[in-house]
Amino acid sequence: MKAFEKCPVCGGELVEKEVEKLLKGGVHTAVLKVRAEVCLRCGERLYPVETVKRFEQIRQKLERQEVADFQPLGQTFQVAH
Repeated sequence: MKAFEKCPVCGGELVEKEVEKLLKGGVHTAVLKVRAEVCLRCGERLYPVETVKRFEQIRQKLERQEVADFQPLGQTFQVAH
């Protein structure tokens, strides 16, 4: 059963979708695909508790630079103004 029948932000309809989530920790960023309830009106994403706990574990690994088990996707660059 869904935690919410309607979006808690705007009252719009929620649908389950696979979405990409960017997680940042320290100087590192991870990209992962997860299931979420997404509002068709405002775009708000609602994640299951287990998924949110996984996000925190990944952020902590990124901050500690424990990235050996992550697959590199490329490099990130900062452009000066």
